Amino acid sequence: MSHKYKIQKFPKSRLATIDICAVGKRKHHVTGIIELDVTESRKKIKECNKARKIKISFTAWLISVVANTLKQHEMACSFLEGKSKIIIFDDINVSLAVEKEIDGTKVPIPIVIQKANEITMEHISGQIAEARTKQLTKEDIVLQHKTRRMERLYFLMPGFLRRLFWRYLLKHPKVAFRKMGNVAFTSLGMVGRVNGWFLPISVHPVCFGVGSIIKKPVVVADNIVIREILNMSILIDHDVIDGAPMARLISDLTKNIETGMNL
Repeated sequence: MSHKYKIQKFPKSRLATIDICAVGKRKHHVTGIIELDVTESRKKIKECNKARKIKISFTAWLISVVANTLKQHEMACSFLEGKSKIIIFDDINVSLAVEKEIDGTKVPIPIVIQKANEITMEHISGQIAEARTKQLTKEDIVLQHKTRRMERLYFLMPGFLRRLFWRYLLKHPKVAFRKMGNVAFTSLGMVGRVNGWFLPISVHPVCFGVGSIIKKPVVVADNIVIREILNMSILIDHDVIDGAPMARLISDLTKNIETGMNL
């Protein structure tokens, strides 16, 4: 009996994703799962965009809020170096993936929003829009490395050597920060409507898994009303921050998102 099937070429860019997942599972992340009422914030964004020449997206605003909040809780996005040092960088550099079609296959290509705590929401929106429209070829890979020779070398390595590269990177925070930033932002929920949460795997000190915005009945001032609720998961490296500071970070982030920070 014959079975029908088709063969699709495996994109090289997926190799780095596989390696990141393998190394990320070894991280000591604590995961928080929260619901955020973004009803008022979304209204404020719509109102602000009426007067803006350059529109801001909800994602760009959310990245700005995350970066500004983390700046007040810098330990959460620090790196452990060896057994006795924690390196805290002044900037909040946010890595996020932009889906691109390369040779007929859609693959996630990360970009890094540098100094996300300092630049404007319009600037963040512009960087994301530019990344989505920029034409890429199969030579452009997840590592975002400018040296093509190094890119080819990476793909020729056996799996254990590729993963060794990522472990080396994490043991050298200055190199890791320069290449991938100190915060990961994954917004799968913005691609399709998902009534729930997803838990990403990351090698970053802190990672945000942004789900969908779902209308739900909630209690506001003792009344049941329909509100727009954002599902979000947060991975925080327990090696560099304790539980109480984690709770304060999540509390401040919740307040800043729900009140429409900087809008």
